[in-house]
Amino acid sequence: MNVEVTPLPGIGVRKDFATRNGRRVGVVTHRDGHVELIVSKTDDPDACLASLPLTTDEAGALANLLGAPQLVAQLTEEHRDLPGINTKQLPLKASSPFDGRTLGDTAMRSRTSVSVVAVMRAGQVHPSPTPDFNLTAGDVLVAVGTSEGLEAAVKILKYG
Repeated sequence: MNVEVTPLPGIGVRKDFATRNGRRVGVVTHRDGHVELIVSKTDDPDACLASLPLTTDEAGALANLLGAPQLVAQLTEEHRDLPGINTKQLPLKASSPFDGRTLGDTAMRSRTSVSVVAVMRAGQVHPSPTPDFNLTAGDVLVAVGTSEGLEAAVKILKYG
């Protein structure tokens, strides 16, 4: 996929790509830090059909929504020929006893044999997090293990 980067003098930077139907979808990052999700008209890629201003938290949440499933799908495909190995997204909610604590505090690997292979946070992928990686509400942990282990991991994140 070809992402075009266009400087917008006095405004910021536009990054977008063409979809199958010819529409362009992208993000404008303003010099002051504001972010807009944009969609072009099909007949004029420079004309904006829709613009949605996003806060930093909203942009991060959208990135997690779009990025984590893609990462999980890729890992699932890679594990397709390994029976009994599954990949799952484990969201960390604000009510989790591990919000503000480290991955090691969960003892996930020793308690469930599940491996956390990445953490998605605010649109950023943190691959191979170490035990001292600090977790925060809104994180999406990408975990690999058995079905039983993954279900146990969900319970650990929820109840401790």
